[in-house]
Parts: sequence; structure tokens; C-alpha cells
Amino acid sequence: MWDSTTILLAAAGVLFIGLAKAGFGGALGMLTTPLCVVAFSVRGKEPSFALGVILPLLCAGDIFSMYHYWGKWDKKNLKVLLPGVVLGVFIGSLLVGRFTPRQLNFCIGLIAVLFVAFQFAKEKIFEWEGQFAPSYKNGWPFGFATGVTSTFAHGAGPVVSMFLIAQRMPKEIFVGTNVLIFTWVNWIKLPFFVGNGIITRETVVTALWFLPLIPVGVWTGLWLNRRMSEAFFMKMAYALIFVAGIYLLLDLQPTTWLRR
Repeated sequence: MWDSTTILLAAAGVLFIGLAKAGFGGALGMLTTPLCVVAFSVRGKEPSFALGVILPLLCAGDIFSMYHYWGKWDKKNLKVLLPGVVLGVFIGSLLVGRFTPRQLNFCIGLIAVLFVAFQFAKEKIFEWEGQFAPSYKNGWPFGFATGVTSTFAHGAGPVVSMFLIAQRMPKEIFVGTNVLIFTWVNWIKLPFFVGNGIITRETVVTALWFLPLIPVGVWTGLWLNRRMSEAFFMKMAYALIFVAGIYLLLDLQPTTWLRR
């Protein structure tokens, strides 16, 4: 049985998947892994357990996103990224099993902190002169980085964003292309996660308990889109991502006071 602290933190992380899939604060998905790692560590679970729980939920959320943005994407980006993604996922899934829980926590925390730093730098990326043309030559390294970071923390958003932002595509095509890429990335990860024991019977059962929160998060995101300033909400989200990342980076052991 899970305690209330674990349930509340993990539930919040899963809700953020739904919010992001609804198009409200796409960066909210970055909160899911750090929150779930902290949540399940309260019960003594390793970081890989959280990764195994989250992936099926991401795949479920992708269904909502694909329905909403169907056909509103640039297929060429997927084609040039995909070879590197497959290699990155393969290498990443092998390495995850070789890392100690402390080392994996450090990697997840580092990705979370770097993501927040990326938010302050992305405006400079928007200002780059000239257009970036996607090709297999530049797609391989970006795809590889996407596969590795997505495997370690389900956190490849900054890598893909850097690849797409420089192309200066219309906003709807940008979001739709993101949806297409990450749907493929998440489903590609599934057999690797199962084969390497990251997804187990226990992680699947746990994911099923939280599955109803995905549509709840989507509906909440649609409601918030009409009633709340996304900019204000995202400032709070970045602060939470940064704090969770620092806890994991510095190994501050929040489980001690969470049990009190």
C-alpha cells in the first residue's frame, strides 16, 4: 500500500502529463519524472521504478495529443531524427541498468536543472539569424541526444525544441511536430524498457492506478487554457522543476522529512 505522500506527489506528476498533452504549458511534462522519483523513493523504490511507471502513462497521453494535432506536423523532422533516436534509446536503456540509484538520481536532477536553464536561453535561440534546415547530418546527433535523455528522465524536450525552434515553423506545426516525434520516441522505448526490466508487472499495475488522471489532466488543461495565464503558471512550474532537480542532484534525501 502507498502512503498519502507518495500518492499525492505521484498523482501531481501524472496530472502534469495530461496538462502538457492538452497544450497547456508543454514544459509541465518535465515535472513528472522528478516528482515521481521523489514520490516513490518515499517507499524505498529506485529511480528506475518511476521511469517504468511513467512511460505507459506517457504513451496513453500521446493518444490524446495525436488526436488533437493529427496531420499538423512536419514529417521530415521525424525522418531525420528517428535513426539517432533508436540508437540513443538502445544505448540509454543499457546504461540505465548500469547506474546506481544515486547516479540515476543525479542524471535526472541534472536534466531537470538544465531544462530550467534552457528556458532562459531559448529566447536567444529564437533570435538566431537564418533558418536551420533539418537533414540526416544534423538529425543523427540531435536524435541520439533525444533518445538518451528521454530514456534517462523522459526529458528530451529541450533537445527537440532546440532542433525545431531554429526552423522558425508556425506555432501549430511546431507543437504538432513535437507531438509526432515524442509519440514515436515513447513507443520506441517500450520494448527496450520491458526487455531491460524497467517496465515490470508492478510498474504496469501502478501505472494503471494512476491512468484515470491522464484524461483528468487533459480536461483540466483545456479548462485552464481558457481561464488562467499560462505565463504565470509556468513560472511556478519552472520553480518546482528546479527545486526537484536540486534535491535529486545534491541527494538531500527529502524522504526523511516526507515521512514525518
